[in-house]
Amino acid sequence: MTENKRSIKVFPAALIGIFLLGALFVPMLKNIYKPATTEIAPPTQAATVAPTPLAVEIVDARGVTMRLIPAGDFTMGSYDDMAGDAQPSHTVTLPDFYMDVYEVTRARYRECVTAGVCSEVENVASVDSFYAVPNYPMSSIDWEKAKAYCEAWRGAHLPSEAEWEKAARGTDGRTYPWGEEFDSSYVDFSGDFPGNVGSYEKGKSPYGMYDMAGSVWEWTSAPLTVYPGNQGDHSYYRETDRVLRGGSWNHPDRYVLTTWFRFASSMGDNSGYVGFRCAKDAP
Repeated sequence: MTENKRSIKVFPAALIGIFLLGALFVPMLKNIYKPATTEIAPPTQAATVAPTPLAVEIVDARGVTMRLIPAGDFTMGSYDDMAGDAQPSHTVTLPDFYMDVYEVTRARYRECVTAGVCSEVENVASVDSFYAVPNYPMSSIDWEKAKAYCEAWRGAHLPSEAEWEKAARGTDGRTYPWGEEFDSSYVDFSGDFPGNVGSYEKGKSPYGMYDMAGSVWEWTSAPLTVYPGNQGDHSYYRETDRVLRGGSWNHPDRYVLTTWFRFASSMGDNSGYVGFRCAKDAP
């Protein structure tokens, strides 16, 4: 009977021991056999890539230096009493583009002729004498030849009238490329013959273009069209004409040299005072 009582006492003690061991090992077993879990990272936002700023100055595939004309508004035309078909002043918005720093020279154009891309100059007494002054502005060139040079040789284009005017006057509406006051020492309009391009440092435009007043008239891609709100006589406007800008060495009139003055001639005009420069869309 005593042995039975001892067995009864031992049995509950054993149960309590087993329970305590279970309480100890079960959490351990849970940790050992805990199923693997994959942590999912929170979604991340794509990084914002800032646009690469456009170069202020570039050299194109033909070695020609061009400068950036930044996108934005500018004032085109004028309310000047002498402005005529350049009236009224109005706001134009353009995208970024590049413009030749210098007028196309005779040497540059000859490279295109030698490559068989451009047609030879006409309306000159001697081709050899014409090219003997390589840094003179290209002249005696009609609109089609100028267009072919810019497009086929340079991968560019003749500037629109608006592109040309913005490059010449910037965004402050200035009357001359260098400012408001006329100064004959800033411009080539001697009345004798043109000189080397880029000779008038003080006559540069706000964006650094030389000879946008004087030297040679510069072809644009645009026909002579009526500005919005212009009340003048439009009977002489011809779709076959193209606008030239900037005046020339052969036109010593300060109004002709303004940034807003408009002149138009037939596309076949290859006078000795007609030249050009090229423009190019920004990438």
